[in-house]
Amino acid sequence: MSPRATSAQPKSAVHFGAGNIGRGFVGLLLHNAGYRLVFADVAAPLIDALNATPSYTVHEVGEGGGEHTVEGYEAVNSASDEAGLVERIARADVVTTAVGPTILKFVAPAIARGLAARPAGAAPLAVMACENAINATDILEREIRACAAAEGLDDAAVDARAVFANTAVDRIVPNQPPGGGLDVRVEPYFEWAVERGPFGDAVPEVPGVTWVDSLGPYIERKLFTVNTGHAAAAYFGRAAGREKISDALADPEIRSKVEAVLQETKALLVAKYGFAPEEQEAYVRKILGRFANPELPDTVERVGRAPLRKLSRHERFVGPAAELAERGLGASALLEAMGAALAFDAAGDDEAARLQALLAGDATDAQLAEELTGLAPGHPLHDDVVRIVARARQARAVRPA
Repeated sequence: MSPRATSAQPKSAVHFGAGNIGRGFVGLLLHNAGYRLVFADVAAPLIDALNATPSYTVHEVGEGGGEHTVEGYEAVNSASDEAGLVERIARADVVTTAVGPTILKFVAPAIARGLAARPAGAAPLAVMACENAINATDILEREIRACAAAEGLDDAAVDARAVFANTAVDRIVPNQPPGGGLDVRVEPYFEWAVERGPFGDAVPEVPGVTWVDSLGPYIERKLFTVNTGHAAAAYFGRAAGREKISDALADPEIRSKVEAVLQETKALLVAKYGFAPEEQEAYVRKILGRFANPELPDTVERVGRAPLRKLSRHERFVGPAAELAERGLGASALLEAMGAALAFDAAGDDEAARLQALLAGDATDAQLAEELTGLAPGHPLHDDVVRIVARARQARAVRPA
């Protein structure tokens, strides 16, 4: 069997994560590429709805958008039907994920068991984690290899059964309007870049994928432009009382702050990877236009959730700001965005609640700055972050209850 299907043996793909991104982005592209699609998820009502509904529609809203019907799929409850899931992984051509980086360790055991059950002579399974994190597939691969040892597979056996490729994904999929069922509203624009090298001459056929020789610059450009800009718009917008991202970008003051953040990340990307300044500027303008799309009712609360992760060492704010400081370049706009992130407090967001508890706690400003950002004393950005933390605590202390 090859990643290129024969007429007698249809291609199949198992996708972990049947939420809006899974259905409206990765699953859609796999379906359009001719793969028989299997969704795996722990949410029983969602799995039941997929199994009871023969198709759903992906609505691309905004200029250039269209509608796409996804059908012929099946869905497996990965919590209650592990045997069925493992059997499908064992005969799949592709496994993808859109579950969040912290959940990868929970999907790894089933993938490892699927590799152990793979028929002799089967082509290697293509494993690609489609997450908003740098080199997420590397994280998943480490977890799979650790689990595979318990299945009697050493590293050589895993190498014979699987190919692991890092990816970069980009498509805005906002909160969905109530009553929409399984249908998904997305923006027309998308990018799914996958490193070509691990596949050799057996690159899977997935129209819409951009195969690249070096993914690192591409991943960081996306993370430090799209994700940094999106989160900055959310935190500045939240601080200004805006509800939607498009509303935030329509405010000249907020837009100016977001643009300043992206000028700093542009400076880093140009210096680090040699992107042409005019090319990166055009990329920034395109991204800002996407955020401002009024057809996407994306909320600042949804985009801003999980602030602790977004403030961590190698994420969208601290990552580029630290590298700028190490190069002797300014990061004042990124620091201001971090300050806005520290004020984020949304009901139902565990990380936001934890962040506010930390700000109210007994740790010194320096201790808390290091805990939140991973920047130790002596790093050129550390003292600036300490000042941002101190200001956030002061502002919190006078904020109305």
